[in-house]
Amino acid sequence: MRQTLIIDRVGGQGDGVAHTADGPVFAPLTLAGETVEAQVRDGHAEDVVIVSPSPDRIAPVSPQYGDCGGCSLQHWAAEPYLAWKREQVIAALSRFDVQTEVEATVATPPGSRRRLALHARRGPDGRALLGFKARKSWRLVPISECPIADPRLVAALPALREIATPLLEHPKSAPTLHVTLTLTGLDVDVTGVERKTGGLSRDAQMQAIMAARRADVARLSLAGEVLVGARPPQVTFGPATVTLPPGGFLQATPQAEAAMVDRAVAAAKGASKIADLFCGAGTFTFPLATVAPVVAADGAAEAIAALKVGVTSARGMKAIKAEARDLFRRPMTPFDLKGCDVIVFDPPRAGAEAQTAQIAGSGASVVVGVSCNPQTFARDARTLIDAGFQLERVTPIDQFLWSAHVELVGVFRR
Repeated sequence: MRQTLIIDRVGGQGDGVAHTADGPVFAPLTLAGETVEAQVRDGHAEDVVIVSPSPDRIAPVSPQYGDCGGCSLQHWAAEPYLAWKREQVIAALSRFDVQTEVEATVATPPGSRRRLALHARRGPDGRALLGFKARKSWRLVPISECPIADPRLVAALPALREIATPLLEHPKSAPTLHVTLTLTGLDVDVTGVERKTGGLSRDAQMQAIMAARRADVARLSLAGEVLVGARPPQVTFGPATVTLPPGGFLQATPQAEAAMVDRAVAAAKGASKIADLFCGAGTFTFPLATVAPVVAADGAAEAIAALKVGVTSARGMKAIKAEARDLFRRPMTPFDLKGCDVIVFDPPRAGAEAQTAQIAGSGASVVVGVSCNPQTFARDARTLIDAGFQLERVTPIDQFLWSAHVELVGVFRR
């Protein structure tokens, strides 16, 4: 039986929420104030029809809208959408009783994503289809356009399909092409290829290699093992040029990266020594080294190796000392951080609980937290505040356009 629902708000995962006598009902692709009709099962609305649209509703731009699992908020006008992301950060902070100035959300434009994870499946003609997963499903939604992606990635889709086709040799293979646009071309690292039965045959490898050469990709690797190395896939971090390791991390958009780096560098002005924790290949390390000497640490040995090589490419920087170190199991202690008056940390989604406890006991006067998860950031912020820091401000950053995901930069002082 279909029900009529009035959407009260947009929840933290981006679904509209209608409050009913039977409890909340989550309705995808809806906005606050809308009246909808839907089939309701176990608190979730299906087959939703918009009866009365919100004035904030706009026309979506993706041809895959409603089917593809990404970009699920592209029907929302920019101003209320960005305000909602700011509200999500405020709500996360409030759960840990953290009060501070939360600035307006920094927007990123369409067509700016420089890395994509493209899933490959065999099409009816035997050739690979590339795309994203459908909403809450393993089903593939093939794409030929993607409004969030850099146009150069979209233009490369036909060539990437040719690379992906031989990777489907084994029926249990479910390849994902992690494609990054670098200064020297595309870097493609493939995961999900069946390996228990011996992996790709030599013939399939050669087909993929030849397709990559025809596409002139900078590098093709299979779970980190380089198959084609036409050119080093390079990016710039501050004054340094860095060759990314296969499958290495890079911020999804250059605009979001710049917003984060600018705020970290501004907070570090006047420092005598800086620690950059969870540093990766040097996104923050190299810009910070224009201010003061930097001690950098990360658990990914390949990223640290890339950072160390990048040091040789740069001029006008202070000294950088980099260490491969598991900061979850062996966080930098106050002794390790001795002399660091500024500490920058940019952990993965799990946050930096153990490392933050050590930072709290350090002699630092400024801490910059960069986070892809407001919940774990708020938890770690509470630790620093309890140690005498004041959270001066937080800046939300909309790196993943039209998604429920929000990133942020927070500046602490004591």
